[in-house]
Amino acid sequence: MPVTVDGESVKLATITYKPAGNGPFATLIFHHGSTGRGNDPAAFARPYNPTVLAQWFTDRGWAVILPSRRGRGGSEGLYDEGFGANRAYGYSCEETLALAGADRALRDIDAITPLLLAQPFVDRGRVAVGGLSRGGSLAIAWTGRQPTVARAAINFVGGWMGEACSSAASINQNLFRHGVPFPHPSVWLYGDNDPFYRLVHSRANFAAFRAAGGRGTFHEYAPPPGLNGHQIISVPGLWNDAMETYLMERGLPGRPR
Repeated sequence: MPVTVDGESVKLATITYKPAGNGPFATLIFHHGSTGRGNDPAAFARPYNPTVLAQWFTDRGWAVILPSRRGRGGSEGLYDEGFGANRAYGYSCEETLALAGADRALRDIDAITPLLLAQPFVDRGRVAVGGLSRGGSLAIAWTGRQPTVARAAINFVGGWMGEACSSAASINQNLFRHGVPFPHPSVWLYGDNDPFYRLVHSRANFAAFRAAGGRGTFHEYAPPPGLNGHQIISVPGLWNDAMETYLMERGLPGRPR
C-alpha cells in the first residue's frame, strides 16, 4: 500500500486474512515485533505471519491485517527503529535513540492505518489493534495516540527493549504510558521464562501503566515444554478464555462461529 511518511513515499507490505463471506468484518490490525538484537539484516525482509493467531480470529468472524513497517517484511524504505551510528551493533540501549525508533514506528502505523480502515471488508465500528513484542508495546502506545479508532488493544508479550539493556524499564514504561489516553481497557498476555522480558519486569511495566491512569488486565501463563514465554501466541489453549472474555466484554466477536 502506498503511503507518505516523514515526507517519503513508500509502499508498505501487508498480509490479510478474511473469513468466508462478504463482510464487513470486525478487524484486527496486528503489528510485528523486532528481529532479536537487530544485528541481522537478512532477518529484516522476512514477513511476520502468525498463522495460528490469524486462524483463531478468522474462526470467530474477524479479518486480520498484518502490516509491515518501513524496511521490514517486504515494505520499502529504511528499517530504522532505534539504531546507533553503527547499525552492525543492532538496537541501541540509549533511551533517546530507542524511543526515537519507537516514535518512527508509530508514524508508520499512523500512515498505514487509515488505508487499512478504508478497505471495503473492514467494519470501522469493530476494530482491534494488537501486536507481539515490540508490536505489543506499539499497539498500546498507538491506541493512546489515536484513542477513538479501536475498541480493543491486545498486547502479546510486549516491550520495546529487552532486559539486556539496563535502560529497558525506563524505555518500556515510557512507551506504555503513551497508551493512557485510550478510554477502553486493554489486555496484556505474558509468559513465564521469556528470554527478553521476565514476568517481574512486565508486571512492573503494567503497574506503571496503571499508576499513570491506564486501564487493562494482565494475564500470565506457563508455556508448554519446548517453548519459552515469548512464544505463547502460538498456543491459544493458554489464552483462549481470557481473550474470548475480553473481546465479548468489548462487544466484539469472541466465540467461534
